[in-house]
Amino acid sequence: MNQVRASGIEQAWAALGGDPALLSRIGTAGRGGALPARLPVMELARSTVAVCSLAAAELAARRTGGPVPRVRVDDGAVATAFTGERHLRIDGRAAATFAPLSRFWRSADGWVRTHANYPHHRGGLLATLGLPGDAPDDVAVAAVAASFAGRRGEEIERTVYSAGGLAVAARTPAQWAADPRGAALAGTPLVAGERLDDAPMRRAAASGGEPGLPAAGLRVLDLTRVIAGPVATRTLALLGADVLRIDSPRLPESPDAHGDTGFGKRSADLDLDRPSGRAALDALLDDADVVVVGYRPGALDRFGLTPRSLAARRPGLVVARLSAWGSAGPWAERRGFDSLVQVATGIASVQAGPEGAPGALPAQALDHGTGYLLAAAVLRALTGQHDEGGSRLLTLSLARTAAWLLDELPAPAPEDRASGSYDPEKWLTETDSPLGRLRHALPAVVFDGSPANWSRPPGPLGADRPGWLAAR
Repeated sequence: MNQVRASGIEQAWAALGGDPALLSRIGTAGRGGALPARLPVMELARSTVAVCSLAAAELAARRTGGPVPRVRVDDGAVATAFTGERHLRIDGRAAATFAPLSRFWRSADGWVRTHANYPHHRGGLLATLGLPGDAPDDVAVAAVAASFAGRRGEEIERTVYSAGGLAVAARTPAQWAADPRGAALAGTPLVAGERLDDAPMRRAAASGGEPGLPAAGLRVLDLTRVIAGPVATRTLALLGADVLRIDSPRLPESPDAHGDTGFGKRSADLDLDRPSGRAALDALLDDADVVVVGYRPGALDRFGLTPRSLAARRPGLVVARLSAWGSAGPWAERRGFDSLVQVATGIASVQAGPEGAPGALPAQALDHGTGYLLAAAVLRALTGQHDEGGSRLLTLSLARTAAWLLDELPAPAPEDRASGSYDPEKWLTETDSPLGRLRHALPAVVFDGSPANWSRPPGPLGADRPGWLAAR
């Protein structure tokens, strides 16, 4: 007899250590076909937003002393948020998405996917072919296609990565599960949480705040890039936190991506290779309550930014970290993106087209879903600190979220496999910003008393001073 699986909401809330009695506070409204797929993508999306909303409502109640507000999860709002980068318009212009060299290629034994949106990754890929990083797109595409067609996928992986590029051979779910890279995730929690000490809660997290805004008064240092981490910190900003994103002036970032995920935040540049940059970061950390890190494991260790060193220097801190491939296994320290994780873990093979070419999910659901789970984990950690104190370490990865999607969530309902009549316009709005007039998705995290929109639009990357908004 087949065992009935718990719903995605129940699974995610249990992974967060939440009280199951609070699940009765969640109300859902479904729209079949909003994120059509062979895999339970809508279940993942709905579940991650629901538990994030419930964690926010729970913390709001803890801070005000009132009952836990009711949560409302609308599939239309969730699907629109999960595809927000596609709906974004900047003065009427569609945002840039994948570059010409970020795509599938035939290899001698199957398929390979590359990611070359950033110049340094494009340059690394082309270096394996003896081409300069600024080679014209048409020349580069023809050269990559011709080279990859005669080479095996795993050899392409090794060669391109060793040159500083990003390429992943397509695997089936069974191949990934049997591979040491996939096996390293077996038995690991969807959300790993650890209490590092018995330190009391930091002052900002324990202070009062505007009623209904559970993160009011919190200072969140955002050391993330691309989508998953910025989605998490954008959510904390919606809930009232002072979120400051820090980037290196040495690393390129997409202004259009920031136009989607930069709502509610400020953005500053700091060069941590300079003493002045490290001193400025230390000053910010002295008054931070939450640090969210989205760089690959080990990338920031040389700056003394390991979770345990942060907690030792600043007791009571919540440190949340995410990566592409997880914190263990042969690829733990490797760079990665949602599209590459889909290919490696077998999601692309499950979503294959009629002629066998690998497919893709209807949204970058690993990024968005992990982002909402990460925000939920931070909120639950803050609730836990109210009762028990303690510095907290939270760890999530796109690859572990992929395993949840592939192996653990209930199979999608028939109405979620095929496209429905979903129209995103109801969940889009327009906001004037320093970047121009933005058309963007409204927040999907909704509970009684939650904000209808972010308090501030995104500004240019690096345009703000590296300091908190107000003194304590």
